[in-house]
Amino acid sequence: MKQTILVATTNPGKIAEISAMLQADVVWRSLSDLAAISEIEEDGATFAENARKKALGYARAAGLWTIADDSGLVVDALGGEPGVRSSRYSQQKGEGEDRTLIDHRNITKVLKLLKGVPKQARTARFVCCLCLAGPEDVLIKTTGTLEGLIADKEMGDNGFGYDPVFFVPNLGKTVGQLTPEEKNAISHRGRAIQRLKPLLDQLLQESGEL
Repeated sequence: MKQTILVATTNPGKIAEISAMLQADVVWRSLSDLAAISEIEEDGATFAENARKKALGYARAAGLWTIADDSGLVVDALGGEPGVRSSRYSQQKGEGEDRTLIDHRNITKVLKLLKGVPKQARTARFVCCLCLAGPEDVLIKTTGTLEGLIADKEMGDNGFGYDPVFFVPNLGKTVGQLTPEEKNAISHRGRAIQRLKPLLDQLLQESGEL
């Protein structure tokens, strides 16, 4: 029987990225498939704390191996904000509210706060901490980062979150202008997943699932 792995998110973009890059022969589930599970509050002070708390909490609630991530944008000129509040920087998500509207509000807030800040001072990075846990304990932890600059306007319709304003100098594009394949090759989540993949493959092999 194939191993079932829960991805601790309802964000279809994250689920698609993680499952496509790991290419593991497992059954993937999302929180949308398990509506009875109570939401785990992301109240940690760091991305790593939140990823660990979510992975363990959902793994114990569902009885499944669970991959959780906490990721976000760190802007130097804003003292590290939005940081762990990246997805709720403008305000908490309202019930039934479209994710793209929230993303746009968050981007608008960042651009407003950076108004007048010169390009060379708009340094930022995306950070992703991934955690795979079983009901008993953490199995794998990895981290990935992507350095860049905050553009002065949105460019590109791909991706989600802050992708349209995160400019990658060596590519001359925002992440929102990259194809999914280009993004996965260089993104913070992509790098964290790339580090997780061989470790997950080894776990599956040891459990007779690969």
